[in-house]
Amino acid sequence: MREDAVTAEPPPSLETMFDGPPPLDLEPPPEEEAFGEPPFPEDERDSDADADPESVARAIVLRQLSAGPRTRHQLAVKLKDREVPEAAARVVLDRFEELTLIDDREFAALWVRSRSEHRHLGSGALRRELRDKGVAEPLIAEALEQLSQDAERESAQHLVARKLARVDRGSLDRKERDKHTRRLVAMLVRKGHSPGTAFSVVAEELDREPEEWDADE
Repeated sequence: MREDAVTAEPPPSLETMFDGPPPLDLEPPPEEEAFGEPPFPEDERDSDADADPESVARAIVLRQLSAGPRTRHQLAVKLKDREVPEAAARVVLDRFEELTLIDDREFAALWVRSRSEHRHLGSGALRRELRDKGVAEPLIAEALEQLSQDAERESAQHLVARKLARVDRGSLDRKERDKHTRRLVAMLVRKGHSPGTAFSVVAEELDREPEEWDADE
């Protein structure tokens, strides 16, 4: 290789996009999971007292995003809790949105995929959760479009089959069947599935033939 060859520079990091490194360590603790809440040092509020408000806001937002995706509303609440002036918070959040480091549309889509696949939640629960995180209704509706009725029903079936895996369904009398029905339907509704789907899935699972039960275990 020629000695005078130009060495390619590494791509800019998040810190260099904002006029220098933030005052906080960006590395999340190893135990943090996606959507987790990063801890803050106990004396951090005092150390921020004389700092530039926008620098403080950038550091807080970067720290939050290092632990997982956040909505703009979640970050705005965090900045308000940390007593960052509203004007400074708005400037920083607008800049992060311009860089697509805050993206409520992508957050909603990721949330629906993750919570429906791993927690088997229905659209009702997912809609409530996204509202709590400040996602706009049009973005919630768009994210929920990826969740088909068949997929929701399969999630409900999975939950019920898991609960009934050790139940001898063939030996249930009417009273016991009704008790299981009430409990399972209530569980599915709490998970965001519609009552109609809940009753239908529970009845179907309770009526399954004994030779099909092995598939549940």
